[in-house]
Amino acid sequence: MPVPLPEHLPMPPPGAMPAILPPWVDPRSPGAALLHVVLLVLVAPLLLGIIARVKAVVGGRRGPPLLQGYFDLVRLWRKGMVRSTTTSFVFLAGPVVALATAVGAVVFVPLADHGSVFAFPGDVVFVAGLLALGRFLTTAAALDTGSAFAGMGAAREVQYGVLAEPAFLLGAMILVKITGHRSLAGLLGGPLRDQWPAAAAPLALVAGAWAVVLLAENSRIPFDDPNTHLELTMVHDVMILDHSGPALAVALAAAAVKLAFWCALVGRVALPLDAGSAPLNLAVSVASVAVVAVVVGFIESAMARLRLTNVPKLLVSATLAAGFGLLLAGRPPM
Repeated sequence: MPVPLPEHLPMPPPGAMPAILPPWVDPRSPGAALLHVVLLVLVAPLLLGIIARVKAVVGGRRGPPLLQGYFDLVRLWRKGMVRSTTTSFVFLAGPVVALATAVGAVVFVPLADHGSVFAFPGDVVFVAGLLALGRFLTTAAALDTGSAFAGMGAAREVQYGVLAEPAFLLGAMILVKITGHRSLAGLLGGPLRDQWPAAAAPLALVAGAWAVVLLAENSRIPFDDPNTHLELTMVHDVMILDHSGPALAVALAAAAVKLAFWCALVGRVALPLDAGSAPLNLAVSVASVAVVAVVVGFIESAMARLRLTNVPKLLVSATLAAGFGLLLAGRPPM
């Protein structure tokens, strides 16, 4: 008996058997979205390797292997864990909750033309709350150590988060205005691609504002230097400086998944391409995530870290850009 094709795919000519799509690329398959979430989580450590390799190539070095992130997670998981006697259960709960909230945020992100695993009106605010919960537990775990350096990094992390959230929410409001959808799956789905020719200016501002938020939320240059060894200048790394072994592996995995979430968001807004078929759209979506990681690597190679006094100015500028994009999105067409 012929297998029905998704509505957006071309129908075969009369008398011809339709192509049978594997369930992991069929947009109508119930488990396709879940399998793609697993794919995005599994490739998250690879993004760190892509960024490091791009920086090495730009600097004329060979650089670490692309799979170095996976090697680090395996090595740390096999090691023992050392805990201070002053820490409580919050110290171990921080990395676990951070990983859980990062994976929970990825669950709401659509990959290619597939819907997300969960979607409901206003889930963008829920996703922002998930990320804020992970940030709160991470900073609480840092404060639980009693270290002055960890407390200083936690204060900076919270400050960056407070200034970055308005840009994220304003960008979501622009997408709601343009697409007419209120869930993240609808905001980043097919209607977004169809609206790019008519709403290029506000969508470009969303992509730029969310790119700045990506760098801030993941403690990348120019907000933080992940390769620095000076505790006084660290932001995220100083908060997990007292973790070791499996706890540190979970914290690094949470940071990688969070980076994959933001790369997927920026990639869907900036590169909503249609390759013409479900398998090719999936490949294009995964490639867009890698392209965003490459751009991050070039940014970190081209500029240095900003002074702490200039960081709020950049985040406020991203918020203003998103606000201006909201005004453009609400303007009637000429």
